[in-house]
Amino acid sequence: MTDSTELWTKDDTGPVIRPDEPRWPKIIRWIAVIVIIGPLIWGLLGLEISADNLRRAPGQMWNLVQQVWPPDFSETGRTFEKILESLYVAWIATIIGATLSFPLGFLAATNIAPRSVTLPVRSLLSGIRAFPELVLAIMLIPAFGLGPFPGALAIGIHSIGTLGKLTSEVIEGVDEGPIEAIRASGGTRMQAMQFGVVPQAMPNVLAYWLYRFEINIRASAVLGVIGAGGIGDEIYSRFLFVPDRSKGFAALLVMIATVLVIDAISASVRRRIITGQPSRSMMARLMQRLFAKKRPAETSS
Repeated sequence: MTDSTELWTKDDTGPVIRPDEPRWPKIIRWIAVIVIIGPLIWGLLGLEISADNLRRAPGQMWNLVQQVWPPDFSETGRTFEKILESLYVAWIATIIGATLSFPLGFLAATNIAPRSVTLPVRSLLSGIRAFPELVLAIMLIPAFGLGPFPGALAIGIHSIGTLGKLTSEVIEGVDEGPIEAIRASGGTRMQAMQFGVVPQAMPNVLAYWLYRFEINIRASAVLGVIGAGGIGDEIYSRFLFVPDRSKGFAALLVMIATVLVIDAISASVRRRIITGQPSRSMMARLMQRLFAKKRPAETSS
């Protein structure tokens, strides 16, 4: 007789014993489910979501749709001015972040700087990232007043922390061969970074700068709600009053269209920088048709 937990099968070589299925994977799966579902239920209870709120939500959303539709594009000129203001804020913030994060990225890279330097620089970058743009703008507005300038500073400071971390990771991933070859041929440490690190890292770093510019455009729209200028201020002020909500919705549509166009152009540029190949998207083909040089027609002899 055999143990009842053992399963016997017959094959050409004789009986084979199949072991019991391990229990720990099942226990770990159930623990993972409880860890995920438990905080979810706790969060729903903390938000005080009731059946009455869920029942009234569709009607309230329908009332809002009736207030914003059809969109009123009568003040599109003012909307474009505010969008340009948001673009100014995003561009200045990106320049601030890119300029200051590039040297900090070298100081935070473990393969370039000693540990005594990388630890405090990484801590500084982490501390900068810990403050969202909204919190930084709230802290800067009392010092610089309302307007786009504190918004640009807030987004720029936050961009330093993010771009510095990404730049250090790119530098840490470069090939060490060119750096060792430069040092072996008598090159200095600065020459090794200039000719061995920068050419390898710059394509990805430039792509991160462009991607951060896209993020900064959205952030500048959000900061407009607290008085930091840009299209967010226009949309927020329009939605405060029921008669102007159709104009606010029109401004929102124009902003979405602008962001989509900028994202498409930026994605094409990033693809070209990283891979060296032109993008195959519709926007890239349209840009090529608009700006490509036309060859002169060949004249027959």
